[in-house]
Amino acid sequence: MVIAETNRLIISKISIDDASFLLELMNTPGWLKYNGDRNVKTLEQAKSHVKNNQLKCYETFGFGYYKLQLKDENLKTIGTSGLLKRDNLEHTDIGFSLLPEYHRKGYGFEAASEIMKLAKNTFNIKTLCAITLPINQPSINLLEKLGLSYQKTIKPFEDDKELLLFAKNL
Repeated sequence: MVIAETNRLIISKISIDDASFLLELMNTPGWLKYNGDRNVKTLEQAKSHVKNNQLKCYETFGFGYYKLQLKDENLKTIGTSGLLKRDNLEHTDIGFSLLPEYHRKGYGFEAASEIMKLAKNTFNIKTLCAITLPINQPSINLLEKLGLSYQKTIKPFEDDKELLLFAKNL
């Protein structure tokens, strides 16, 4: 189901049919380095991940992560961007991830900008946050370009890793 369009992208809900793409994305070197190994190594595990994460978020909150498809490449799926309400963060979290060959082409900014509009206008979210590893400079740069500003360093997960928290009032 299409939820938004930009000049170059179609932004749609993720379905079980996207499991093979997510399997690929979640095992790229960048994903593993910056997001961590989610132990999604088979198509069945990817389908379970979609069911227990993306579909559950849509059902619970009305929003979640969405697939990004290129209009000019026969709707090739190139990444994800979306909103996540985490129990251990005060505000809704915005995130993005692209296949490596689509980095540094403006797709992350284009998609996340549209997601921010949806957050404000469709989901009535007043404040967005984002978390990232201190070593993830590309993500930090994109968050700042989107208008989010550094708030503090936090350790929100059991792995005890320090993450940078960014936020923006919409």
